[in-house]
Amino acid sequence: MADLKLTDIGKAYGGTIEVLKNINLDIKTGELIVFVGPSGCGKSTLLRMIAGLEKITVGSLEIDGQVVNDVPPAQRGIAMVFQSYALYPHMTVRDNMSFALKIAKKSPEEIDAAVTKAANILQLDEYLDRLPKALSGGQRQRVAIGRSIVRDPKVYLFDEPLSNLDAALRVATRIEIAQLKESMPDSTMIYVTHDQVEAMTLASRIVVLANKGIAQVGSPLELYERPENEFVARFIGSPAMNLIPGEIIETGDTTTIKLEGDGVAVSNVPTTKADMGLAVNVGVRPEDLVSAEGDTFLFHGKVNILEALGEVTVLYFEAENGRDPVIAKLPGIHDDLRGTSVRLTADPSKVHVFHQGTSLLYR
Repeated sequence: MADLKLTDIGKAYGGTIEVLKNINLDIKTGELIVFVGPSGCGKSTLLRMIAGLEKITVGSLEIDGQVVNDVPPAQRGIAMVFQSYALYPHMTVRDNMSFALKIAKKSPEEIDAAVTKAANILQLDEYLDRLPKALSGGQRQRVAIGRSIVRDPKVYLFDEPLSNLDAALRVATRIEIAQLKESMPDSTMIYVTHDQVEAMTLASRIVVLANKGIAQVGSPLELYERPENEFVARFIGSPAMNLIPGEIIETGDTTTIKLEGDGVAVSNVPTTKADMGLAVNVGVRPEDLVSAEGDTFLFHGKVNILEALGEVTVLYFEAENGRDPVIAKLPGIHDDLRGTSVRLTADPSKVHVFHQGTSLLYR
């Protein structure tokens, strides 16, 4: 469908309130790119700039090699699905989906063929003559997506399309969007969400936004397995990655780090360089912590809160020295651990080391 190139994109309001800066991103035809980040990081603003609904303050946006900064939204070849369904309540599903084509003065035959094709893809055939009020939330969102499909745009933009749905409908509609992408492999899609599950399951690549810019870009597994900084390490994954302060005390083929507090050392950590005495944060995901046997352990503490979820048990340990509590995520049921002291360890290959001064991954 279309390649997009964002070069040094920035956005400021009133010339002084800067919300985005130095956004550089190449999006290839057929990718499903997901923008994630905390509230207020500018992900929806960036999407709206691509759509032409927000003016680009600095930088350039290219679609298929053409700079479109000053091209009106209707002429960019983009279709957008909003958080609210934005359906015309007095129009049937068929009329909602065909409205843009009628405005474009397409022939009745073209309109009918486009609506029939989109309805078939989204399994809306039996609802074409219903009004939006007779549909569920998930069905209404499918109609909103269908309204985009009939236009055959170069790029599809999704602005948190599932946020108004309940948990069960979110799962079902997320699967439908994944199936839609599989049925349209050449379509370029950009998707904004605050839901990590949506990002991890739908994305070809994830763009993590923070501090007015891009914190990291990569496939879901790249961001999970090798975050480049502490922000991404804690943002991707639930519960968030544990970060425990420490100091490098031994170097060589692998690294040994003495942890702050009780003097526990984590050994055999693979790094490509190490500086003796360097202050670091040792990162380990809750799901990578396992029960330790004997004297070899990474962490020990008293379980303060326990969440038994059935398939997993989440343990929250008492916080030390004002730090966030260490969290462990053990498979199965461990209700007997509530209030007890537990020793945990992790495979050294699963341990991440971040420079305390820069918060960047220590290589």
